Amino acid sequence: MRLPLSFCLLALLASCSSSRQSQTSNLASSSSRGGTFNITEISTEDSYGYTAENPVKVGGQIENGAANERKYLNSLTGPNGEELEYHRLGSCCHFKTANGIMGTGLLDRYEVKYAGLSKPIIIYINMYDKDELKAPKGFKFKE
Repeated sequence: MRLPLSFCLLALLASCSSSRQSQTSNLASSSSRGGTFNITEISTEDSYGYTAENPVKVGGQIENGAANERKYLNSLTGPNGEELEYHRLGSCCHFKTANGIMGTGLLDRYEVKYAGLSKPIIIYINMYDKDELKAPKGFKFKE
């Protein structure tokens, strides 16, 4: 009996969060084109995207957050224009956010590879909050 009640509560909270979030502008969504985002800058911060404390913030409503994560990764290339391969490792790292369910969110971790890379890179992405999108150091963006 607890499971259905919990599920209904989560669904209700998600719909409330979605309507609250749709009232704010979303930098990531407004600059998108097709299956990528229009990224024009490489971050100057060494930790951008590489740590849970400084994740990439792709924004979006809960129902399109995962799609925004993929659009972001589709926008990047390796340092010499190499095409990326990536897959989601899972979620981690609880944090507080007004845009999440019940005031919290989880980061998603992606393993990223490209030709010539000796060891895969882990990128941390926040699908709840938004910020100006940049390429992490060591990556470039598609023109």
